[in-house]
Amino acid sequence: MLGEGKYVYCIISGHEGRRFGPIGIGGRGDEVSTIFYRDLGAVISNVPMTKYVVDKESMIAHEKVIEEVMRDYTVLPVRFQTVAASADEIRSLLRKRYAEFMGLLRRVDNRVELGLKVLWRDMDSIFREIVEQNKDIATLIQKPPAKPSRQSKGGKRAVREAIESALQQKKAAEAEKLLGPLRSIATDFCLNGTHGDDMVMNAAFLVDKGWEREFDNRVEELATRYGDRMKFIYVGPAPPYSFVNVVVKENQGVR
Repeated sequence: MLGEGKYVYCIISGHEGRRFGPIGIGGRGDEVSTIFYRDLGAVISNVPMTKYVVDKESMIAHEKVIEEVMRDYTVLPVRFQTVAASADEIRSLLRKRYAEFMGLLRRVDNRVELGLKVLWRDMDSIFREIVEQNKDIATLIQKPPAKPSRQSKGGKRAVREAIESALQQKKAAEAEKLLGPLRSIATDFCLNGTHGDDMVMNAAFLVDKGWEREFDNRVEELATRYGDRMKFIYVGPAPPYSFVNVVVKENQGVR
């Protein structure tokens, strides 16, 4: 029979123990509570000593706990599937990495993550623009197919590669126009990978709570200005997942 462990959701700062309700991962109704070393705490719940499968239900449960804690605390998210064998093991972790965790908490204190994805609405028009704005590509497209067929395939490949390069350059140029008004009021930002030809930008911003409304306004202004050309997907506030993701150990046990 598997023993009980302590699932770790996030790191917080405080002085008093806290209970957040029977919302623990695993669907058993485990109470989510805290374990402290000095004024540094870990938010935990009981779980069987097993490695959780990365599925949607478990990920949602993990994130919901962190979001609940974030209502009252600054949080350092801990990577999904982090399980300790005991409360003493968690206290040892907090003691060993006390200075590191307190420094990270100061960095994100009173700040939230806001995410913005931007996609082109009409890719046909984007590809037309690329051809019109790049004479070399237009020449490659208009050039009569060569013979034998191997050369013809090579020509098609050259067109595809040229268009792909031009597309990435166009994404970078248009993303830069969008970033300007936003990063000027963000404490930090990061660009995540884009997916598909139509995604122009996938960015996360760390923003002081006092500037959140101004940031909202600037996103709205961009959406109004470019709305006919681009679709804006704006999410948050969220925990600072893109800026802090505490890794306790490679196998996700506590050290």
